[in-house]
Amino acid sequence: MTDLLAILATESFWAATLRIATPLIFGVMGALLCERAGVLNLGVEGIFVAGAMAGWLAVWLGAGLAGGVLAALAVGALFGALHATLTVPLGLSQHVSGLAVTLLATSAAYFTYRTALPDVTSPPRVEPFRPLRPEWLTDIPFIGPVMGAQTALTWAALALAPLIWLLLNRTALGLAIRAVGDNPDAVDAQGLSVHRLRFGAVVAGSALMGLGGAFLTLSAFDAFFFGMVNGRGWICIALVIFASWRPGKALLGAILFGAFDAFQLRAQTQLGGLAPSQLFLMAPYVLSILALTLASRRADYPRALLKPWFKGQR
Repeated sequence: MTDLLAILATESFWAATLRIATPLIFGVMGALLCERAGVLNLGVEGIFVAGAMAGWLAVWLGAGLAGGVLAALAVGALFGALHATLTVPLGLSQHVSGLAVTLLATSAAYFTYRTALPDVTSPPRVEPFRPLRPEWLTDIPFIGPVMGAQTALTWAALALAPLIWLLLNRTALGLAIRAVGDNPDAVDAQGLSVHRLRFGAVVAGSALMGLGGAFLTLSAFDAFFFGMVNGRGWICIALVIFASWRPGKALLGAILFGAFDAFQLRAQTQLGGLAPSQLFLMAPYVLSILALTLASRRADYPRALLKPWFKGQR
């Protein structure tokens, strides 16, 4: 037991926690942005896959890491625009549309991979992002080694949460986004376009999801392979509920899941002979479900979530 608790005090554990949490942070912030505008986006899982594929393919074709990031953002925004078109002006089921986007994005990514590399048996590697090690950080105990092991995408993810909070709570645009998710009739009465606000929020949120997928290929694994997303998109949807649609709690939830996952990997190494490996693998998900159950009882969800809006209809 002492050895297990000692894991929590190691720099490598917290460095791994932030790496595991990074794609979740991008995904949960994107999903939160969509849902605060009143649109549920179940396409996170598929957009992760498409973003991972687009980012890796762009770098492999010579666009560079910046080009890979832009490609992932663009592909995420493209699938977000599809979902928004189906659910906002057309008012179709957000559940069905989101699942369709997941299936379409996943299939399109795998088809593109097989078309571009029909005879490849192992995924080609690309040059990934390297850890940032600013000189001013190296002398800070504990924090220096933890943050010094992170790439630019992790730093960007950590900065994203306060930026989303500022957007939603300190800007007129953020107030309009929150209002359109709670009372779209009031937004319309102010002369603002409900459909444009929702459409823009879904596209922007989906672009962030695409960037979360790109982290996997451009920072974590430096290659694209089938099954790499491994349910992270569904975790993001659950984390939004855990966070009660608040960016700060969403960041905390993503880091908490990352800590669960990093801990089980190390615990499995130390106690692997005492319990089946499947028990360790399922532990982060069981703990996440427990945390979600406890937190969701007090969740204050957007009142117009899942409700299509048409001008003049009550």
